[in-house]
Amino acid sequence: MLAYVLAFIDRGNAGFAKLQFMGDLHFNEATFGLGGGLFYLGYSVFEIPSNLWLARIGARSTLLRIMVCWGLCSAALAFMTAPSHYYILRFMLGAAEAGLFPGVLFYLTTWIPPSRRSQFTALFMSAIAISGMVSGPLSGAILSATDGLLGLKGWQWLFLIEGLPSALTGIAIYFVLADSPQTAKWLSAREVEIITAELQSEANAGQLLRQHSFAGALRDRRLYILAGMSVGLIAGGAGIPLWLPTILRGAGLHDPLSIGLFSAIPYIVAVVVQQLIARSSDRTRERRWHAAVPALLCALGWALLPQAMSHPWMAIGLLTVMTSGYLGATGPFWTMPSLYLSGTAAAGGIALITTCGGIGAFFAPTLVGWMTTTTGSLTYGLYSYGAMMALAAMVMLLGTSPVKPAIAAEPASELRLAVKHHADL
Repeated sequence: MLAYVLAFIDRGNAGFAKLQFMGDLHFNEATFGLGGGLFYLGYSVFEIPSNLWLARIGARSTLLRIMVCWGLCSAALAFMTAPSHYYILRFMLGAAEAGLFPGVLFYLTTWIPPSRRSQFTALFMSAIAISGMVSGPLSGAILSATDGLLGLKGWQWLFLIEGLPSALTGIAIYFVLADSPQTAKWLSAREVEIITAELQSEANAGQLLRQHSFAGALRDRRLYILAGMSVGLIAGGAGIPLWLPTILRGAGLHDPLSIGLFSAIPYIVAVVVQQLIARSSDRTRERRWHAAVPALLCALGWALLPQAMSHPWMAIGLLTVMTSGYLGATGPFWTMPSLYLSGTAAAGGIALITTCGGIGAFFAPTLVGWMTTTTGSLTYGLYSYGAMMALAAMVMLLGTSPVKPAIAAEPASELRLAVKHHADL
């Protein structure tokens, strides 16, 4: 979870650094948007190989490689002087982060049974909200306090201060993370037996619905429906941290620290909404509507936002609805692949789904940046994000049929304690 908090801080801090480097480096909105999109292109290209490799070498080694590489790439952005540097480093940052998200989702399938996976997925995904709560005030403070320190601009310090800790954290995680329950030294033999038994019980109960090999998954139309859903969901959600500082500045906030503080409000509300939706989804064992309705609310927020650009509090309110809708949809949605996929199929299939979403997230900011530069207004770009999120919701409802996760007998108290302890790590 800590890794994902740092990942979202590093992938989204360009939105805050932009408040200063756009003028210093003479970038326009099209340049910024293309760089934002190139992150997801690099992410998409290396997503599937990274996750298939994770299934072979384990989570510890994979996270070590990913976090050290992305931390160094993020810090290197402090020294860019031309658009080409920005493009290359953002692509490299995406390539470095590739495999993190689907890798953790696959990792959860080795610990958490399907019937409770939405809550744990949402807990992991709450890292997005936590990163927003931390990144805004932190980035605003760095921009305000370090500008000119040791001859560096505030935006340069921003990339250095927020990038290098990721590399150090990756090294630390390597020494504390267990690849599976069987290798967790802090679990007793009895706890390992209980976890393994429940995972196997629910896997057996749902095995007729699932693909177990990646080749089999590639022949399953459900995989492509989920991939299509992810295009709109990831693209529409990724636009929030990328453009949020720009939206707040357009709504009348100008001081970087004020923008950073107010940008935390949507995430504070969203993290609560996200957990409530996930709990409801697990309690009812329903995924489709729990993902689609929040996505539609996010789409509505994008569509109404242009009308609120001159009213700061109205803009913050709509940003809160959007962020809550997007994050609320993530827990139920990212639990759906494990209803159809397991084993190698889950590792490769989840990576394919996120790859397709990443391709959408590449084109979205590139298109929005071009529209903004061409028209001089962010309005049509905001409508585009809303349309993508609405499309994702429609595909969820029309392209999938209701499937409830299989559920085993109520786990023993030892299992609850073991799983809770793992979640706390």
